[in-house]
Amino acid sequence: MAASQAENWHSSLAEEEISSDEAETVRRLHDASSQPDETFITESRKRPEWRDIDIPPAPYPLSNDMFITKVEHTKNLLRAKDVEAGFGEGQSSEEWLINHSIEHEGLTIKDVLTKGKVTQPKSKMSSEKPMKHLQFEATDVNEFEYKLNLAIEQYHKRIKWLLQGTKRHFGLVKGTKVAVLIDTSDANCAFGRINAFKDEIVHLIDEQLSTKDGLYFMSFGTDVQPLWDNVRDVNVRTLQEAREWMARREGTGGCNLLRALKKVLTVKKVNYLLIILGNCPDQTTEILCNYVEQCMVGRALPIHTVAYDCSNHMTNEQIYTGTDISILLRESKRAQDVIAKIKEMRTGMMGDALISIMNEISYEVEKLPQSRFLPRPPNHSGPLNIETPNFQPKTSEVWLKTNGLKGKKLNLYQVLSSNAFSPIEEFIPVIKKVVTSQVHEKSMAQFQWHDGTVKNVHVDPTMLYDYQKRLGAIVKTYEKRVDWLSSGSRRIWGTVCENRVVILVDLSVMNANYLIHIQHSLRLLLEEQMGNKAYFNIVAWVLNLECGGSRNFLEGYKYAVENDLDEKFHTAAQGVYLFTSGVPDQEEDVICSYIAETCGGNDLKLHCILFSADDNITSGAVPGRYANVDKTAETLKNMAHTGRGRFHWFNESGIIESDDITAVLNERDRAVNYSQKCAMLVDSVKRRAEERRALKYQQALAIENGQQDRKMLRKRPKSAEKKALIPPKPTQLFLARKQLLENKDTDSDKQKPWRPQSAKATIPGVSSSHSGCLGEKVPPSRKSGRPATQVFYTEVGNDVGVVFRQYPKERSVRKHIRQPIIPDTEEIITTKQWLKKYSLLKLGLDLHKLCAGPDCTHDKRKVGTLHRRVAAKYCSIFPSVEIKGVVKHLQLLPHELEEYETQVERLLKRYVSRLQWLLSGSRRVFGVITEKKVAILVDTSGSMGPHLPELKKELASLVWDQLCLNTEKFNLIRFSSDVDTWQVQLVEPTDEFCHDAVQWQATFVAEGNTNTLGALEEAFQDSAVDGVYLLTDGKPDQSASMVLKEVAKMNEGRGVHVNTISFNCDDSTANSFLKQLASETGGRYHRCHGDYDGHMFAHRLLTSEFQDEDDPNIPPFEGDDLRRLGAEIMKARQYLTESRQWR
Repeated sequence: MAASQAENWHSSLAEEEISSDEAETVRRLHDASSQPDETFITESRKRPEWRDIDIPPAPYPLSNDMFITKVEHTKNLLRAKDVEAGFGEGQSSEEWLINHSIEHEGLTIKDVLTKGKVTQPKSKMSSEKPMKHLQFEATDVNEFEYKLNLAIEQYHKRIKWLLQGTKRHFGLVKGTKVAVLIDTSDANCAFGRINAFKDEIVHLIDEQLSTKDGLYFMSFGTDVQPLWDNVRDVNVRTLQEAREWMARREGTGGCNLLRALKKVLTVKKVNYLLIILGNCPDQTTEILCNYVEQCMVGRALPIHTVAYDCSNHMTNEQIYTGTDISILLRESKRAQDVIAKIKEMRTGMMGDALISIMNEISYEVEKLPQSRFLPRPPNHSGPLNIETPNFQPKTSEVWLKTNGLKGKKLNLYQVLSSNAFSPIEEFIPVIKKVVTSQVHEKSMAQFQWHDGTVKNVHVDPTMLYDYQKRLGAIVKTYEKRVDWLSSGSRRIWGTVCENRVVILVDLSVMNANYLIHIQHSLRLLLEEQMGNKAYFNIVAWVLNLECGGSRNFLEGYKYAVENDLDEKFHTAAQGVYLFTSGVPDQEEDVICSYIAETCGGNDLKLHCILFSADDNITSGAVPGRYANVDKTAETLKNMAHTGRGRFHWFNESGIIESDDITAVLNERDRAVNYSQKCAMLVDSVKRRAEERRALKYQQALAIENGQQDRKMLRKRPKSAEKKALIPPKPTQLFLARKQLLENKDTDSDKQKPWRPQSAKATIPGVSSSHSGCLGEKVPPSRKSGRPATQVFYTEVGNDVGVVFRQYPKERSVRKHIRQPIIPDTEEIITTKQWLKKYSLLKLGLDLHKLCAGPDCTHDKRKVGTLHRRVAAKYCSIFPSVEIKGVVKHLQLLPHELEEYETQVERLLKRYVSRLQWLLSGSRRVFGVITEKKVAILVDTSGSMGPHLPELKKELASLVWDQLCLNTEKFNLIRFSSDVDTWQVQLVEPTDEFCHDAVQWQATFVAEGNTNTLGALEEAFQDSAVDGVYLLTDGKPDQSASMVLKEVAKMNEGRGVHVNTISFNCDDSTANSFLKQLASETGGRYHRCHGDYDGHMFAHRLLTSEFQDEDDPNIPPFEGDDLRRLGAEIMKARQYLTESRQWR
């Protein structure tokens, strides 16, 4: 019907524009030109005289094929003539593309090839197959590409038109008599959706359905509710009736689409069916499709379905999956593919054919940089409009310390702590039950605390209302901060908080298309956030700089942080901001380890900004390392968190992820959760109050009804009322019993029985005053535990009852498995001191001691009659185990052994963590610096030459890792043939002195002999020294015994610990001397080991879950700290194996 209406409309248009006389004239010319020449010279008819006919011009241009034709043909040509995108308002995209597709326009790749001339060039070798060679004119190719761009623009205009008004939500509704099925299920009408849904349906009626000839409306939920029984003509009254009917719609249960289809398919005169769904139907898709297919046999009824969900955040993306828009997008993609083929032709090849474009003038243009053709924002190269902020910005983590819920003292548990009471449970012996404290129903409610316990909370509505108001105010503050973080340059960069910053900009070849965007982002940063900074620098930034190369992040980062000039002028960077769109060239582990090294011990932080990450690689540019969006974001986030910085990710549509915004939103959600819990507390109290009022009302009604029934009865006198009983007067027997119970059972109060004089001791005992004169305290006599009691009257006569209030604590004879508690933070003490606090014996986990009690002894006695040793009877009950050659009885149950194994495994993991800590950083070479005032003696003799570069690196690490953080004063002494000191005396570990020490040790040169005694004498000259660390690789030049004697003389009365360090020394004699020197001065011996063996042992031990006692084998540690800890680890593994065998 739509086609016939369009044909009639075009016919009327043609008849209006061409008058009947003009049409008759054209018809005569046509008839005259169509007859053969012989018809004009017949004898029966004379040729008429020629006369000029003045034909006025047509109001529209006519093509050449329209001069000689019929009027009907003219109408068809006019109807099929190419029109603009907006002309097809009554057509679907599929119908519109019949006249506007690239096939109809002749813009396919086949049409491109038809414009080329095929030549056969001669091959260089006779055996080679000649390649096809196509030649194109440049004007033809450019015109073809121009038409394709116009077609793409036309498709986009059509898409834009389809996204306007109600077509965005419901698409283009066709047909003349339309039946509309509207989903009014509870799921579609709940959660505030119904108002928006009604408004959209009313707009649909006003915009599209008002132009139809007939309408039929039906809403469906669990049941169907039609507006009319049949199709009604469209007029003002029916449209108003439809609007009012829609305004009354509410949720009606489920979504029974099958019943609605059964009803609507019986309605006659419907040529278009519109189904609007906001929820999944109750029936499956297969059932609905089968039913519609069966009912539509022999009938052509188009069905238009709409998935409506205006509150879904994915609507803008899912709307492009509609039929009308997806067809246009597909056609636009085909046109873009043809343009890509044309660009491929310009390179000279297309497939296996040579392409040459004649008279091409774009070769010089291609030599220009790509950034010259990118669009630029206004005033891109103009002067900066710098805005100086009037405050120093803070990160959200720092900001929340002051403005967070905890900082503002708005934590719910802080507010309720004064009115929260823990429930009390106590055993009552009389009733033999555990009684729990009751909750006051009028003003208290049970509330789960943050530690998982349940407490009784006194609910104060006034206080909670005020608390909720304060929460609402602070939530608004959080939302304002989120808006501030999402505005201006902070949407791109986040907040730049440090005073000295370095900006690392990714200008790899992959970002060639983003160069102008990068420049504009930097311009915003300079204008809005750099005005109040003390120092800043931008790596790889010039307006005329072009993109090239890959992402060599590590080199750029080293250039930013390892700058000698910054250290010289004390302008070292505090924050480095990496602005990139992909992963660096280097591996993540290498980068993170270097970042952790550079950011440790100072205030340097690394922040990562990810922009416009795309899964597709730019054509012609292959990155050094490729990763998708998720992997790129994960890598950059790990880099930022390793460098104690923040991660920020955005694209053209907005911010995707930001640590600053996430922290604020989490705090806001916590505040909302607290407000909801307050409302829950108040509601619980109100609900119980309403229940009590209802109960009282019912009781009042019952009493009133009972009083009416008793009106005819005589009222009882007051004397007949029941009076309270007066307690009886206590008898003499009761008073005696009471006094007997209250008296304490002491030796002084008891009356001793009479004994004869002969039975008394003749020697008087020692008086208490005499013992006091000796100055000795008499230990108090151990009283036998007695239960505390309380006396009360019973209901029978004068009988008295007793309630036991407290029972004596009985001491268990069984040994329980203790849970070891060791802090996670490593203590700066020696392993010997550490094991005094956390060894197996100290923590009560020594398995042999648990089985070494007197009750565990396996007893055998010799029986004379049997002439042999016989075990006791209880020995056959308990299992026997052998501990250190002695048979013992195991009294630990299987579940106790299992608990013991769990605790030992936890302890082993902590021991391995301590071992890894001792093998990390500068502790691997120098051990743990435990003293506060130390002198470091370094051997720089000629034998240290091969190891001197490694030693310099470890010394620099020692200065920053231990001396700067854990000591009060220190000094460095270098010795070879002579002795050289860094400072005259010990100095404090300030940043200035630490930098100077690192620079001084970098000048070491390996030469000369080993004057160990001279270095020790120089160290002992400083009276403030309490610890000396001697690092050498061999024996001293002097006699070992002489060195020991001299050190003993110098250390007499001082107690200085001399700790010795064997550095790459395999001489057993030299190592024995160092051990003896450390032992005689109370110090420790340490030998530098390769970190690989120790870490490999720790890794294999943790991954094996301590299953085998002997695998892996512990490395042969010779240093005191490592050796003691390794021995404790082996003991724990041995106990663990024995426990598993016994169990």
